[in-house]
Amino acid sequence: MNRMVIALLAALVFGNVAQAAPAREPARMVDPFVGTLADFGQLSPAAVAPYGMVQLGPDTTPANHAGYDYAATQLTGFSHTRGVGVGCGGAGGDVKVTLAYGDPAPSAPIDKRHERAHAGYYSVRYGPGIVADMTATRGAGSVRFTLPKSGQVAVVVAFDRGYSKRIAARWQAQPDGDLRASFSAGTVCDVGTYHLHSATRLTHNGKALAAVWQGDAAKDARVMLNVRGGDIVELRTGLSSVDPSAAAAVRDSELGNRPFQAIAAQTVADWNRQLSRITIGGPPKQQALFYTSLFRVMQSPVAIADPDGRFRGSDGVVKQLSRGDQHYTSWALWDNYRTQMPLLALIDPERAGQIARSLVRLYQSGKKRWATQTEPFLTVRTEHAGIALLDFRRKGIVDFDAKAALAGMVAESATLARKTPDEQIEAAYDDWAIAELASDLGETAIGQDFRTKALSYRSMWRATFRDLGDDADIVKARGLYQGTLAQYRWAPVFDLPWLAQTLGPKFQPELERFFADNLFNMTNQPDIHVPYLFAWAGDKAGTERIVRRYITQSVPHRYVNSGVRPQPWVGHSFALSPQGFADGMDDDAGTMSAWYIWAMLGLYPLTPGEPRYVITTPMAQNIRINGRALADMAFQQSIFLSSLRSLGGQ
Repeated sequence: MNRMVIALLAALVFGNVAQAAPAREPARMVDPFVGTLADFGQLSPAAVAPYGMVQLGPDTTPANHAGYDYAATQLTGFSHTRGVGVGCGGAGGDVKVTLAYGDPAPSAPIDKRHERAHAGYYSVRYGPGIVADMTATRGAGSVRFTLPKSGQVAVVVAFDRGYSKRIAARWQAQPDGDLRASFSAGTVCDVGTYHLHSATRLTHNGKALAAVWQGDAAKDARVMLNVRGGDIVELRTGLSSVDPSAAAAVRDSELGNRPFQAIAAQTVADWNRQLSRITIGGPPKQQALFYTSLFRVMQSPVAIADPDGRFRGSDGVVKQLSRGDQHYTSWALWDNYRTQMPLLALIDPERAGQIARSLVRLYQSGKKRWATQTEPFLTVRTEHAGIALLDFRRKGIVDFDAKAALAGMVAESATLARKTPDEQIEAAYDDWAIAELASDLGETAIGQDFRTKALSYRSMWRATFRDLGDDADIVKARGLYQGTLAQYRWAPVFDLPWLAQTLGPKFQPELERFFADNLFNMTNQPDIHVPYLFAWAGDKAGTERIVRRYITQSVPHRYVNSGVRPQPWVGHSFALSPQGFADGMDDDAGTMSAWYIWAMLGLYPLTPGEPRYVITTPMAQNIRINGRALADMAFQQSIFLSSLRSLGGQ
């Protein structure tokens, strides 16, 4: 391990934290509607705090995987949880609140002229003119309804609805009207089950009501209220992985008796503080897309420990953290270990340390490839956690038990899928990470064994990828999970010197042909690193040409996860609009948004697990990371420039 590299990285991320603020508050430059149209991003405009459990926002019909479609004109209610840019059918949609005059209809028209949002806040007018405003903290949320006329309204809180398979729900009202519930549902792709608890307090014009909730205890609770024009009805809800009483404590701790405006203002301040970890200059629209992308990056993983330090692990057991620590879940590591996790390591090392400790606890509590039946929150998948841990440690984030991490990684290796070409490459990367971490920790025998195991994929690569055949451009050919052989050909980023040596003089021409024949897929993860191979091999201009094209131009996108389109979809990969992303591109827990951020910075973590970055010309101006200007870093070449020589290999 190069201690100088660690020291230099530490100087970058822990350096002067006095930050040059952009011209406007970054939280108010964020446009949460980006990526909320149809199958463009699978995002939601929900109110959320940085890394928060609560995503309080609108549900529409029709809807995307996150419960909302920008083009929809009918509102079905407001729910408190959702995945961030995930595929399948999504997950979440819990604790769904509706308010309507008389008997609630299945949906109400949205007044799109009066719909707005920024980081931590969402507002809409619907039905006969009801205005709903939402804000959130880490574990609690408030939805405030302003009523346009006198009459009787029905307030309904449903616990049996959501975006995935509903398994169980049970609510009970306390004598003072506090509505408490426990519910279970299938997590993303209905692989595994999450179990969650809530506590909801109803107020009318600022006064808590001893509401008499009625309804089916396994479905929804409702109450009727007599109101006048201008009245305000507010529901405040806490979530906890522990139990309903803990959810009430979360709500009371995080929201208290503060007015709605004060809660919303504090959440905006929290977002400004987090988003200002990176500051840029440049045109307003560019800044808006940049901060919107960073906003998406900072929603995963999710912090689930209650203010008292308790949380329930993926094994279903309640655990207690030390004061000041936090536990994270809601993993999508197969996607975001590539871009999003390395970005957090660069800009927020303290949080990255908390995430690392959370991953170690996950290994110790029975880590599964996707999800367990006792998840504390909705989640996706956990592959490549060991690569993320190695990457954190080699970038100076060492406040986690690396030996425990290594033990978990070694045990996991025996369970990894190794049948198809992509599985063999991905398992080899995990084994490489074990070898590297073991070597760093002085475990020489383990390091040697797993280096041999990792490199055993090479014979398969020679037979499958060195000379591509007629099935090179067939999605899922030879059992690939997603992507094509032409795309997975470039996947062994941990073994790039050998890859280049094996292709020999064909390396650069084959890269050129890959892009000339439009074999690159910007809408999915397996090959998103490939543009940076040019710079790695010494052709910085080649990387910049391709990256700039995908950042700034309308391009033909040929692929969906299931195949090649009959005709390419032509459009921008990233845009400041409800479309937001190329058709079929899920943001996948900030993975794609982080790719955009790296492109703007002029850096790329080509090999997570190595403390180096490919360097290109930044596409943003006046970049500062935690107060340090990239242009002022005389040592940047020693940190950022990867090459055939500096990466090493066998």
